[in-house]
Amino acid sequence: MQEFQKLVLGLKKTVQGWKMEAQSGRSNENVVINVGSLCSLKVELSDACLSMPLSYCIFKTPTIQFRHKETSFLPNCFSIEPMHHGKQNLLATEKIKVKYLKALRVRVIGSRYETMSEQSKEIEEQNVLSDWIDSVEMIKEEASSCYAGRDFAAELGDEFVKTMLLDGVFVIELFRKDAEVVKPEPDDPIFSMSSMLQYLHHDLILLENQIPWLVLDLLYEKTRLPCETKSLIELALMFFANTFTSHPPPINTSRFKHEDIKHILDLLRSSLVLPFQESEKKNESSWQPIRSITMLKDAGVKFMKAVPELDSVLDIRFRDGCLTIPSLLIQETTETIFRNLIAYEQCLPKCQPIFTCYAKLLDNLIDTTNNMEILCKREIFDNWLSPDDATQFFNNLYNDTFVKEFYYSELCNKLDCHCKRMWPRWRAYYVQNYFSKPWAIAAQIYAVVMLVLTVWQTYIKN
Repeated sequence: MQEFQKLVLGLKKTVQGWKMEAQSGRSNENVVINVGSLCSLKVELSDACLSMPLSYCIFKTPTIQFRHKETSFLPNCFSIEPMHHGKQNLLATEKIKVKYLKALRVRVIGSRYETMSEQSKEIEEQNVLSDWIDSVEMIKEEASSCYAGRDFAAELGDEFVKTMLLDGVFVIELFRKDAEVVKPEPDDPIFSMSSMLQYLHHDLILLENQIPWLVLDLLYEKTRLPCETKSLIELALMFFANTFTSHPPPINTSRFKHEDIKHILDLLRSSLVLPFQESEKKNESSWQPIRSITMLKDAGVKFMKAVPELDSVLDIRFRDGCLTIPSLLIQETTETIFRNLIAYEQCLPKCQPIFTCYAKLLDNLIDTTNNMEILCKREIFDNWLSPDDATQFFNNLYNDTFVKEFYYSELCNKLDCHCKRMWPRWRAYYVQNYFSKPWAIAAQIYAVVMLVLTVWQTYIKN
């Protein structure tokens, strides 16, 4: 504050000096004073605030990343928050949300009051709905504070509460139906049209399309029936079970006991990062480029799929000349989840960029389609795309991102030390050139037999 006062005082003295010069006729033609701009500068400096609230967890995708693949950051059919609410291409699915809310209200009342008359049920349904609205109303300020740079509670008012209620109930009911806790209606378009679920798996993982977890948790507890034993975390992870791998590990909800889950995307990141952190990886700041799959193979490195499946795709290990990589499913939504997780780590204050480091590691390993084919041949990657598309996706993934700490430094150092040893490289060269085909193996056996016989014959003659 003292520095600001000194700055303003200096500006005032300068202005007074210029005014005196102007009155005395000196420099009158060259000096143009805009006193209004100086006053606006004073206001801007006094209002300036460079701090970011810790509550921010839902961000507008940075333009520098958005430009690389716009479709990876925009919803296809469903708006699950106020940022994209009301857009023309997303209005058609709003009716589905209303239908889900009505069905939930009827189910909750029916389970509580089976013998109640129809008229009494209608009154009770209104009371239940009012209770849900009031509950969301109580946390609307906290929910609004999750969105960076916007106060939607103030901007939208009651519309913000309505959006949180409709979107929150829709997501919860979707998870329930997918886990078969609730049976979907025969005419439910989401479960009767295969494309709708694919769209939802895309739309629910977008950084800009998140609803605060506190809203989901509140509504789940408000609408939870005694027969429902699964937690909301378990339901969400079941819905996204095949996002990263075709063979997902068992869900361990105890890991999230002390975690402050912010939204669905944050939950998916935590499901990967927490098991990785439990393996006691060293966090080092040095970055060392890793060789590609082909170069590592030439240096004698073997590649193996992690068996049994590890808890996290991030847990890549190197031991005894073998690089063990957990199986990764590459499908239509893989690029979307990768890009949004990277953008989330880049935006969230004090966030460890562990997933971004993983993306950088894969970018280095997969340099050409040949690298991709090697990993697919060993069943490490389950690729549903073409080799060219998958390779290009990994090569462009890390562009315009930055990490201060690289969480695979120890792995890279081990691989680098192995590649500098001469014996593994010679052995790999010999095996690849002389034992790669049956006729080459037969020729080597024949040469060894002839050498032994020659030596034996020479020994007998002597």
